[in-house]
Parts: sequence; C-alpha cells; structure tokens
Amino acid sequence: MKAIRRFSVRPVLPEPLRPLNRLARNLRWSWHPETRELFESVDPEGWRESGGDPVRLLGAVPLSRLADLAEDRSFLRRLTAAADDLHDYLTGPRWYQGRLAAEDRAGPVPVEPVATASPGPPAPSGAPVPSATPAPSGPPVPSGLPTAIAYFSPEFGITAALPQYSGGLGILAGDHLKAASDLGVPLVGVGLLYRHGYFRQSLSRDGWQQEHYPVLDPDELPLTQLCEADGRPVRIPLTLPGGRPLHARVWQAQVGRVPLLLLDSDVEENGHGEREVTDRLYGGGSEHRLLQEMLLGIGGVRALRAYCGLTGHPEPEVFHTNEGHAGFQGLERIRELIAGGAGFDAAHEAVRAGTVFTTHTPVPAGIDRFDRELVARHFGDDAELPGIEVERILALGMETYPDGEPNLFNMAVMGLRLAQRANGVSTLHGRVSREMFAGLWPGFDPEEVPITSVTNGVHAPTWTAPEITRLGARQFGHLGDSELWELRRTLRKRLVAEVRRRLYASWRQRGAGSAELGWIDGALDPDVLTIGFARRVPSYKRLTLMLRDQDRLMELLLHPERPIQIVVAGKAHPADDGGKRLVQELVRFADDPRVRHRLVFLPDYGMGMAQNLYPGCDVWLNNPLRPLEACGTSGMKAALNGCLNLSVLDGWWDEWYEPDFGWAIPTADGDAIDETRRDDLEAAALYDLLEQRVAPRFYDRGLDGLPGRWIAMVRRTLTTLGPKVLAGRMVREYVERLYAPAARSHRALNLDAAAELATWKTRIRAAWPDVAVDHVEAHLTPPAPGGAAELGSTLSLRVRVRLGGLDPADVEVQAVAGRVDDTDRITDATHVPLKPTAGPDLEGSRRYEAPLALNRTGPFGYTIRVLPTHPLLSHPAEPGLIAIPSETASEAAGVLMR
Repeated sequence: MKAIRRFSVRPVLPEPLRPLNRLARNLRWSWHPETRELFESVDPEGWRESGGDPVRLLGAVPLSRLADLAEDRSFLRRLTAAADDLHDYLTGPRWYQGRLAAEDRAGPVPVEPVATASPGPPAPSGAPVPSATPAPSGPPVPSGLPTAIAYFSPEFGITAALPQYSGGLGILAGDHLKAASDLGVPLVGVGLLYRHGYFRQSLSRDGWQQEHYPVLDPDELPLTQLCEADGRPVRIPLTLPGGRPLHARVWQAQVGRVPLLLLDSDVEENGHGEREVTDRLYGGGSEHRLLQEMLLGIGGVRALRAYCGLTGHPEPEVFHTNEGHAGFQGLERIRELIAGGAGFDAAHEAVRAGTVFTTHTPVPAGIDRFDRELVARHFGDDAELPGIEVERILALGMETYPDGEPNLFNMAVMGLRLAQRANGVSTLHGRVSREMFAGLWPGFDPEEVPITSVTNGVHAPTWTAPEITRLGARQFGHLGDSELWELRRTLRKRLVAEVRRRLYASWRQRGAGSAELGWIDGALDPDVLTIGFARRVPSYKRLTLMLRDQDRLMELLLHPERPIQIVVAGKAHPADDGGKRLVQELVRFADDPRVRHRLVFLPDYGMGMAQNLYPGCDVWLNNPLRPLEACGTSGMKAALNGCLNLSVLDGWWDEWYEPDFGWAIPTADGDAIDETRRDDLEAAALYDLLEQRVAPRFYDRGLDGLPGRWIAMVRRTLTTLGPKVLAGRMVREYVERLYAPAARSHRALNLDAAAELATWKTRIRAAWPDVAVDHVEAHLTPPAPGGAAELGSTLSLRVRVRLGGLDPADVEVQAVAGRVDDTDRITDATHVPLKPTAGPDLEGSRRYEAPLALNRTGPFGYTIRVLPTHPLLSHPAEPGLIAIPSETASEAAGVLMR
C-alpha cells in the first residue's frame, strides 16, 4: 500500500560516534578525501549504494555495525583526527584573516560615520528593518575588506548529495562558496530549495530524452532548518497579488565555513499554488519564474536578516548577485531603507554602492525577461514592496534604450541598474557584455561601459582525481614520463569501467535485455585516445557538430592504427524540443553497432558522473558558436587532471590558450556566411585537427614506448595552466577588485551622502540638455610647413563649453585622442583633462584649454567631450551622460587643423 505521508527517522549514534553527525552535516566532506574515506570505511557497500552521501549512509547503517565501530579503537582514532581537522579548518586563520591582519598593522582607512535611519513605516511582519548601514558584530574591520558578503544565486552545485543545480551557473556558484570557505572569506550563500531539484534524464528506446522529477525530502539531505530562539521554524513572508500570502521556511547547509540559506515554499501555511513555487529548478511559465525570483531576491534578504539576527552573524556589507535571477534583492534593500525614512533615490544610491552584479550569458535569450504588466501586477498596491511606486520598480528593468523591447522587464538590466559594479566571467565575455549592454550608457563607446571581467575558476579539490591531488602540481615537474603516463592510463581505465557500468544501466532502462548487451564488455578501450564532451544542450553549444560528416567521423573512430573514442553526455532543457532532437541524433549515431564501442552517450549528466569523466579523458572537446560561450569551465576541470583542451577560442580558452595546453579549432565567426556553411567549415577543421595533429601526437611513441610530446603537453597543462584556472584565484580577484571597493563605497555612502549624491544626479540630469561643446580650436606648436603635424609637436586645444547653469566642479571637459581607423573611430584612446581659463562670457559659456602631445605616428584623431564628475561616482560613465561637439564645432576644429 502507498503511504499517505513520508518522513525520515534519523539514527541515534552511539556517543563515541557522535562526531560523525557533524562531519556528515558539513559539506566539506564533499571535497575532503580523508573524510570521505572515513565514511566509506563505515560500510563500503552502503557507501556505494548511498551514492557517496554520508547522511543517507548513516541512516542505513545497521545498529550492530555502529556498535562495533563504537568499540573500534582504530576507527575512533581516525574519527577524532577527522573531527579535529574540521575544527581547525573552521576556526583557524586563512588567507582572508591574513589580509585583515596585514591591514590592521598598516592602520585603518578612515571611514565616514554610519548614519542611522529615522523611524518610518513598519516593515512587513517577519521582515526586520536594519539601520541604513547595519552594524556588524565582532571587532571593527579596517580598510576596504567587508565584514560579510551575501552571495545570491538561483542554483548551487555543491555535491550530488544536494541536487540543486542544472549546469554551469550552479556549479560555478558551488565552487565560489567552496573557494571562499578555503580562503576564509566571510560569505553567506542565499538560494532556493527545489523540492524536485532539476530533472533526472533517461532515454527512450529510440533515443528521445525523458525527464523524471524525484521528490527530495529535506530531512534526508545535509540540511538543518533555521529556527527561532523558542524552537519554532522561521517563516519568511511575501505578499502576492490580491493580498495572497506566500510563506517560506529556511534550510541551512554548511559549506565548510560558509553558511548556505535555501528558501522552501512547500509549507502548510501556503495554498497549493504557493507551495509549488519552489517545486522545480527552472520549471513552469513566466509567472512561476517571476515568483521564484521574487522569493529568491526579496525573501532571500529577509531570510538573511533573520539568520543574522538569530546567530549573531555580521550583516553583509556587500551583496553579490550571481546573474539576474536574484535581482529583486536590491529592491528589498531599498524597501528596508524607505521603511526607515529614506527617500527612494537616496536608498537606491545606498543600495547600489554595496552591490556587485555578475552576468553569465552573452546570449540575450538566456536572460529572464517578463511582460511589463506581469511585473506591474505583482508589485502593485496590494502586493510586495509597499512604499515603492510600481513605476519606479518598472523603470529599473524596462529596456528603454535603442533596440530594446519597451514592454519587457529585463532582469539583467535591473541587475545592472541596481549595482555599482558589474562583471562578465572571462575577458572575452566582458567585452561581449559591454557591447551587449552598451545601450544603458548612450554616447559611450563599448570599451568604456562599466562592466569589467573576472574569469571563472574551478575548485580543484572537488574536480581533481585523488591521485592527482596527492601528487600536487609541484611534483609533476619531477615525475618521470613513465609514471605520468601510467597515471593517465589508470584514470582512463577507471573511466572505461564507469562508462560500461552506466551504459549497461542506460540500455536496461531503455528496455534492452541482458542477453543483447554482451557488447558493452568491449565498449571503449583503456589504451585508445579518449575524448570527452559533456555540457547542457542549447543549440549554440553544438552537440552534434561532430556528426556533420558522419562517414569521416566513423573513419576517425575506427582508424586501424590511430582510433579515437568519444564519451558524450548532456541534458536538454525540458521545454527545448530542438535540444532534445540533437540528443536523439547523437544517440542514434552512438547506437550504430559499427561504432557503439567507440562513441557512447551517457544520460543523466551530473556532478557524480563529471568527477569520473574529467580525469579519464585525454582530450576535452568544446565547439560552441563563438563568442556565445561566456566561460566554459568544464575544460578547466579537465585541465586540472592533465586532460588537453581541443576548443574553439571562446570563453576562458580564448584568454589562456597556448599550443602547450591543446589545440584551437579555427572558426568562421568573422565571415559573412550562413550558419549551415559555418558549421560545415568548422566541423571540417575539427576533423582535420583530430586526424592530422591530435591523434598522431597521442600515438607517436618513442623507443621507450611512450608518447613523449603528448606527455610534455600533459605536464605543461598540470604545472602551468592548472594554477590559472583555480576558483581560489577567482575569489581573490572578486575580493580585491570588487568586494573591497564595494565595501568602501557602502561605508562612504551613508544615507546623508547617498541623499546628497542622488540630489546632485537629479540636478545634473535636469541641466544636461543645455550642456554643449560650442567651439573647438586647435593650433600646432611649433607651427609646421603646410600645417602638417609631426612627432613631438603639440596641439594646443581651446574649447568653449556651455554648462547649462552647472558649476565647473560638476563636470570634466576631456580631450580623447589616439589612433584612428578607416572610419575615424579612435582606438587605444588617451584622456586629457582640459582646464577652465576664464569665467562665463556674455552667453554663459566657459573656455577650457590643454596641450595635447603628439607622441605617436600614423593616423591620429581627437575629440572633445564633457562628463559629469563627483567624488562618489564609481565610474565616469555611471550617470550615463555625455556631451560632444556639435557639427559646427567639429567643422571649426577641422578648418583650423588644415
């Protein structure tokens, strides 16, 4: 019979084994080999059946086995050592604490006093209102390092035991938290707990993707519920249209030193529709997604306030929004300040100061965009965020710029308008993002758009094979060729065994009988060049590019002397039938008896599979449409294991590719050709590389039987590329380049300063239509025959500017000069400020002058521009205002030059 209710009964461990509970509940075990080995020794068979999940393991271990372990001195010594090691990891000083100590010795940087908000309208029940700048607990922090950082993301890939991720965005978020923990960075993660997680993938007999949504019981996961001091579960309230309540409870996962808060709407106080808000990751239609993102952003801030109030954790000074899904967190923080008496504009400036926004997609279709009326209905008078006019909310996200859709609310646009600092996730992606969002800063060249980049990294302890970890990068320079080659073969052999196991399970699930699966025992070969390709399956990642010429691919797979074998995995979004057709096309080719021992598709790609796949492959293939891959961290994980990359120059590979680390697939992205022709060209280039360079390098053996040149590339990948792709490097960059400046801005922009800045911006915007460059004069000194400019001469600039009633202190007049291309576009620009030389004339204009040194030869050009300037601006383009010479002023400058 079917149970009417399901719940979990947790084991009571014997007293000597109680430390196992703490070890199981802290997800550090997922990247700490010694702790995993300890749990495996509890019950090796149970460990395998649990999928390597300590919580499930402990819930299934027989009581007799626990009693034996409680008397096992050897096991207890190992348990004590593991518990002590975790305690030291959680409490000892790390990189961040070293930075704090160094700044203490250097002395604190003066910070303006914190303003306390005046009383105002009460906040919604259960949503505490902090002061304008919440006072952190513990000792004061000098200089720019924040007391705490809140990291919001719709998904977190920590471990397969907590399946709350779908792909790269979530895995990156998980690696960010783990690296922050290792470095001692005071991060708090905020996300949602999806009752069904992301879907599990299987295949029909004809290769069509099928989705399954297993129910996840939070009590069976490594989570604890956040409770009030009296033991009642915390409830986070939101208000939906029509006054409908939405409540959420808060679950906490401990990721090493980093707490992760996950909101769950499946509570009895909610109606059926509200309970379903957190049912599936990226499920449902537009309204469902909007509700998820409201809960993540607005509810996430309220959960964070509750957590800090209950635990004494410092209130975050910096809020990091990982992609636009969590953008509403900025609106909730504005509401808090308005409830405390601030005006909207001042609250907006104060919130922006401490916010960092990371965009992860160069594809507009990858951004959540909602109909204007849908957003207006959910933030109307009877819904969320009282005190903020709905038009103010809409203005933050509407695409009110050239080529935008004026009736769509864009979550990335809101994220940029609510953040003072923004970044892409690779150097190339930063450049693409500046072009993609340039409309938000009209008049500025894309290279001046205030979006920087921090290239992603991956968490080595999570993704590196234990054998690689034990050796360490420094030892690879001294490891002999034969030892390194044998290590690579061991990892390949392990992958082959894992592939056969998964392949058998997949075919059985597809309806095949055991009698017809004997061929699987010969699938793949531990001595054959092995290529991996695994990722999500949107069209731009081109899962089936390798199939463009199937006869040629078959020749490569079955080559008598230099065969290759390919392991493929990936999930298409449940609503993406085009992606599912790509999966089916690949599966049908892989089912061909002629090649099925050389090319396999493994369903249900996830962290557990990936951790075996990366180490066992010799080559990692990535062939997206350039430049649509924001970063592509799967190739980084492969590189950490000595796997060579074969990739289009996109994302991180465009930045760090060297011939020592792998191969670059030539692209036709700059050619005016249709997509079909482009795919044909790039597929042919891929086949050529495999046939003429990759396979020969792998199979070219010396007298010692070893592929010396291949091993040299593996060694260089491990010793030189490996250290670059680490998440620790990434998080340090976030701290130094984004978090610390955001903390300084947060402290400087107390409510008084924020109000002053907001008033200044209002005044500037009102006057700006009357700001103009009326006249430009340019004279060469010394004069040259015929007026020709020579290297070393000086161009004396004299400019007349109308300020429209503004004070000269409100603006900076600049000369922008540099080389020019065939369209007169200035490249490699130098900015030279001009100085005012006289008061306003009868027409109210002011004169500015500056010498411009001609220190480079070749085509040269300049222009004049006027920008607003204020000490509290984070970037000259922040106000989005610029004035340039009129046509008559430009013509006058040209006449004088001639």
